[in-house]
Amino acid sequence: MAWDLMFWILCFFIKIALVSSSFYQLLSLSDLESDHLNPFEASTRINSVVIPEFLLQGFLCALFLLTWHWFMFLLAVPLTVFHLMLYLNRKHLLDVTEIFRDLNNEKKYRFVKLGIYLLLFTLVLFRLLSAGIFFFFTSKLEELDIRSSLFY
Repeated sequence: MAWDLMFWILCFFIKIALVSSSFYQLLSLSDLESDHLNPFEASTRINSVVIPEFLLQGFLCALFLLTWHWFMFLLAVPLTVFHLMLYLNRKHLLDVTEIFRDLNNEKKYRFVKLGIYLLLFTLVLFRLLSAGIFFFFTSKLEELDIRSSLFY
């Protein structure tokens, strides 16, 4: 019972990291578009968080598979496979010289990714709350059962 709650707490923090990473990338692209950042600085900022984001998403997808959470795995695997394809084709990093040409596509891609992360974050939050409530009520029932057996 407690392992399930700890698993969902871990997934919750990983999802927070993924949502914040995606939001940070969108913010950097918006700053580039409004001319608050130069292309080199924006691409350096975004490229520094791409690999950790891919690794976290892959780890979370593997974690869902290993813990037999099939529904969550099936929701997470398309984005993980897309990240893997980007990495294998060496298209995962932003190019400084081509960043203005790809700016709209990159923003759309990151908005879609943020939407997927927020959907999965909502589901993880729901599972975390349900696991917490279930753990709380089962521990209270066990406590009441122990107390009632002491009086007989």
